[in-house]
Amino acid sequence: MSVGRALKRENNVIHLTYKDAIMIKQEIIQRNPLLNLGFENDYILKSGDFGAVLAYAGVGKTALLVQMALHAMMHEQPVLHVSLNDAVSKVDVWYRELFNDMASKYDSAEATEYWENILNYRFIMTFRVEGFSVPKLEERLTDLMQQNIFKPYVIILDGLKFDESGRGLLVELKELAKKYSMRIWFTIHTHRHEPPTDDGLPLSFRHVEDLFDVLVQLVAEGPEVYIKVLKGRSSEAKQDALLLDPATMLIKV
Repeated sequence: MSVGRALKRENNVIHLTYKDAIMIKQEIIQRNPLLNLGFENDYILKSGDFGAVLAYAGVGKTALLVQMALHAMMHEQPVLHVSLNDAVSKVDVWYRELFNDMASKYDSAEATEYWENILNYRFIMTFRVEGFSVPKLEERLTDLMQQNIFKPYVIILDGLKFDESGRGLLVELKELAKKYSMRIWFTIHTHRHEPPTDDGLPLSFRHVEDLFDVLVQLVAEGPEVYIKVLKGRSSEAKQDALLLDPATMLIKV
């Protein structure tokens, strides 16, 4: 396992003006992926909740969750990104590129300074798939929290194979989320050869669907990628779907 994190700077001197910071923050807040899809809470999940993004390979699951993570970081809510597939450096590139695209209209020096400040609210942790377990994750979490290094508000767990992990591991993760008052987002890789049920969920996911509070699906239709809510949506949604730009992987606003 390897761990990556931006080191916290002591006695930060922030040169970015209040107005500049607010403008950059608002740009990213506008792109809160599910803001207009009927969720009462901007952070979508409550303490102890599970959420997941379902899609075929390469459609944009990780990109969507990174945008959710950036939204939390803007609000000074610490994000632990756990990857079971990619190295720390590759995950970091996702964050940097998406942030840079969002802040592209602003002065590069100002955007860079703002980026350095919000990095204090992100921690990247990687495991090998075969080496991942809830006790190992909790051990690393406990080390971080006991040393007052990092306490996550939300965890992003990217790369868990739901068709192999079984229900037991998810039940353990649910208990962990409740124990530490966190919420967890997952990526779920769906397969083209597996036809969905009437409500859009793959049959192989049915045995754990009840553990999830929010389910979001990415659907590619021609050149467009649509974001649709399968579970957890309020009746007061402003839109039925959102669009993900396939070129930049950003939410279209």
